[in-house]
Amino acid sequence: MGNKPLRIYVAGTKQNDGKTTSALGLMNVIRESYPKIGYIKPVGQQFNVINSKKIDKDVSLMEDVFHIGSGLQNMSPVAVPPGFTEQYIHQGDKNDLKGQILNGFSRASKNRDFMIIEGTGHAGVGSVFDLSNAAVARLLNSPVIIVASGGIGRPIDEIMLNKALFDSYGVKVLGVIINKVKPEKFEKINKVVRLGLDRLGISVLGVTPFFPILTSPNLQQVLEDMRGTLISGEEGLDHTVSKFLVGAMPPSTALDYFKGDVLLITPGNREDLLLTALISGSAGPDEDYSVRGIILTGRVLPHQKILHLLEQSHIVVIAVEDDTFTAAQKINNMIIKIKPHDVEKIKVVKSMIKEYVDVQMLFEKLGAVTS
Repeated sequence: MGNKPLRIYVAGTKQNDGKTTSALGLMNVIRESYPKIGYIKPVGQQFNVINSKKIDKDVSLMEDVFHIGSGLQNMSPVAVPPGFTEQYIHQGDKNDLKGQILNGFSRASKNRDFMIIEGTGHAGVGSVFDLSNAAVARLLNSPVIIVASGGIGRPIDEIMLNKALFDSYGVKVLGVIINKVKPEKFEKINKVVRLGLDRLGISVLGVTPFFPILTSPNLQQVLEDMRGTLISGEEGLDHTVSKFLVGAMPPSTALDYFKGDVLLITPGNREDLLLTALISGSAGPDEDYSVRGIILTGRVLPHQKILHLLEQSHIVVIAVEDDTFTAAQKINNMIIKIKPHDVEKIKVVKSMIKEYVDVQMLFEKLGAVTS
């Protein structure tokens, strides 16, 4: 590659397989050998508008964590808003989009000795506007790492399906990371999936265990994604919740479930449950019996006196317009993204990739020189 920076394209077999987790962890480890490391997400689908520019959320995360300093727009050259694909089919210009990516990469990689390129979804995502992950990897002359969720048969099948598209574009797949393996199955899967992929000519760079905290939303994300109104507990918005309890039971039964990081989803007129939640949390949020947050559904608020008690508590209370069933569905289907304020999650990711992914093998495959 001459004086051009080394680079790796982090792709996935599907959405929510752990691309951003892997990219963040790799950034952290690789910068020990290549301090002048950069990052780009050429095509983004989930973005915030910052200074009138659409900036992918993962780009904002990487900048906040690593202070890369390449310019947010350079690291997020193409962001896809709703309706973009239909508009592109009618009158799109693929050369314009490719130009934006190449210009962004040129600026983001200036004076860098290594680049992490993060993809979007599986290998074919973006084909509708001529920017599949395979096409973008070829455009940027980058080999690929494929990230897949834990298992044996399914991830191997998905990896081979995605590899076939990369192969058709002449893009080299350096290896794979198998992510989110259940601890009780880790030893077996770590051994068997390596054997299974090795016989297919695929190198396994790492197998990482499942960490529940990484797939659990914090209450700030719940508030934002549900478009709710915060009633109380602003100081607890960084708390993570992994258990969702729908308030469809008597208080005596519910109390047995009010343990740990629980999010209670209930109409505001279930004042019996709300009082029980308040009582269970009276010892503080770190005790066994505790509710981290409450979602009040259906635009129904409790009696003013109970509302006042909630406001005085440490419990995060969020009011939403959805009915209880719809709210529970939305929360259960929520796509968990690591945010800049998720300090504990970021710490876990850095440690996980450092421990379970063989970055030295990656360097060798890239022909990298390390000290």
